[in-house]
Amino acid sequence: MSDAAQPTAADVRAAAEAVKAALDLHLEAVERRAEGAVEGDETGPSGTAVYAAFDELAAAGEAYDELLYERYDEVTPFEIPGGDSMPAYTGPDVPSALTVLIRRDYTVVEPQRLLAQAQRVTDLDPDSADDDSQAGGSAGSSVHAALGVLFGEFEADEIATRHKEFGLDEGDSTLWVTAGDEPSEPGEWLTAPFDQADPERVICRFDVSAVFDDAEFELGLDDEDGPGGRARR
Repeated sequence: MSDAAQPTAADVRAAAEAVKAALDLHLEAVERRAEGAVEGDETGPSGTAVYAAFDELAAAGEAYDELLYERYDEVTPFEIPGGDSMPAYTGPDVPSALTVLIRRDYTVVEPQRLLAQAQRVTDLDPDSADDDSQAGGSAGSSVHAALGVLFGEFEADEIATRHKEFGLDEGDSTLWVTAGDEPSEPGEWLTAPFDQADPERVICRFDVSAVFDDAEFELGLDDEDGPGGRARR
């Protein structure tokens, strides 16, 4: 960028003021929603206002960060995961149905531990190994079979909590809560469970990634989200 096109100090100052104003608006929207929850009305326009205020704060922070870097070669400690990848929410204020989409990535770092845990499960409960696993050998001799046994025996949340016991190392994870107009019919989406995920229907989103670990300050993060977590909406 040429010197002539660089932002002025006044431009940076104005962007900083916009961030302050967006922070105030976001806090006011959150407080209004909290007051509505106390009175028994935690949905409706107040909830929509929080989403809008969040997006405005994210945009103001991004603009300030960019101008600060261009003018002074400095950056802020703030990071909004996802950037522009999540469009504005267009779903109903009061959804009648919810869909929860979860992705968790793992790396198999200790195959022998994984195999031993699976073999222990099948020793205690031989029925835990399906026919395909048995045809390919015991659960303790095939990583493929061992994974089938462990993920068939334990809930996904328990795997996430105890992943080190199973020789796994956790990677990024994300959870989306999306709004629906009506409950799905039994078996309706089983053949393609993720095809109908609509980013514009995301009510809230929680991301966990190592890229967040160095962040000293966080935007859109509640204490209960845990280390590295982010609430997109």
